[in-house]
Amino acid sequence: MKTEILKLKKEKNAVILAHYYTPSAVQELADYVGDSFYLAKIAKSIEADIIVFCGVRFMGESAKILNFNKKVLVPDLTADCPMAHMVAEGKIAEMRRKYNDLAVVCYINSTAELKCQSDVCVTSSNAVKTVKALKNKNIFFIPDKNLGSFVAKQVPEKNIIINDGFCPIHAKITAGQVLTEKDKHPDALVLTHPECEKEVLELSDFIGSTAELIDYAKGVDAKEFIICTEEGVSCRLTDDNPDKKFFFPEPCPCCVDMKLNSLKAVLDVLKNETNEIKIDEETRRRAMLSLDKMLELAR
Repeated sequence: MKTEILKLKKEKNAVILAHYYTPSAVQELADYVGDSFYLAKIAKSIEADIIVFCGVRFMGESAKILNFNKKVLVPDLTADCPMAHMVAEGKIAEMRRKYNDLAVVCYINSTAELKCQSDVCVTSSNAVKTVKALKNKNIFFIPDKNLGSFVAKQVPEKNIIINDGFCPIHAKITAGQVLTEKDKHPDALVLTHPECEKEVLELSDFIGSTAELIDYAKGVDAKEFIICTEEGVSCRLTDDNPDKKFFFPEPCPCCVDMKLNSLKAVLDVLKNETNEIKIDEETRRRAMLSLDKMLELAR
């Protein structure tokens, strides 16, 4: 399958983007592997005719919005992110009526429709920087309550209104699970994604986006780590640090949707050019404003 994928990729001038949470075999084959922010930047500058985006649906949507004239394919159209939908209908309009000078800050883990209703998108790696850069005092942060609370703690000068969405994978990681791992590995540092609950963040030695966790583990002298995020990141962690050990809370955090990006699925969409992401022009235009604002403020 790998040989055939590489052959088709060359024939069709295609490029494969893969999130850190996808299966290791897919990450090994991809042209670019990263977190949401990195892949969004790559998607905007890509020269290929076809983008195969291995992740969940909102990521394919973002790539299409940023690359409207390119064909964007996803290995499995059912691969979705529950959190991406977790904003009650009418809630954004209600907040805009309630608060003057409101900026709606939308985590990139969201649907194209939510991006259309927002002022700026953020990722876990640039959320704090972006919120600080906004002139608005009032911020409605959607959809993730945990990342929103983490940002609020870092930016106390702003009035940050938190939505009640969450990532089911990160939310299932408990403080008790982390403490159990600490008992087994007392010298291990705890590295945590900000989508985790507050009680887990409080036990952590470092909090950051997936890419930041990877960089931190590589840059410190410690030899053992407890990783509080989806287990797919272990592929990059072990490749970068063959002399270090990485442990995950039990049960191991695993996103079933991300794992739908199999080699077979990648081969099928490349061969048949199916599962194309479609975005209408009006949605693209409105959503592009919030994504462009993110990239502008990140610079």
